[in-house]
Formats: sequence, structure tokens, C-alpha cells
Amino acid sequence: MLWNTTYLEAAMRHLDRQGRPVPPDLLQHLSPLGWQHINLTGDYLWSNPAPRDGELRPVRQTGRLPA
Repeated sequence: MLWNTTYLEAAMRHLDRQGRPVPPDLLQHLSPLGWQHINLTGDYLWSNPAPRDGELRPVRQTGRLPA
């Protein structure tokens, strides 16, 4: 969950730098648990190698958000 929380913050900062900040009322609907690679048994499945210490993977940009 810490990993996902870190990346949610990175994604929000990325959008903010693009002039598209996330409205505060939407933040309450985010959850770091709603991801396919997290389960409650502690098994984590990663398809890509982990980045170097202190680095983050690039933010994926697969589509455009509505304006």
C-alpha cells in the first residue's frame, strides 16, 4: 500500500505540473488497495523490474483525462 500511495502522490503531482490538479473532493475516493498486484496474502506480482533505490517508475499515460 505504501508503494501505491507513493505513486498516487507522484501521479497527482504530475497532473498538477500539467495544470490539471486533482480536485480535493475527489481525493477522498482514492484507495491504494484497489490494484491488481495487491492481495491480502502478501504475494505481490510485478511484471517489470523494480527501479533503483530512491527512484520511481515513470507515470503511465495511457489515455487522456476529461477536461
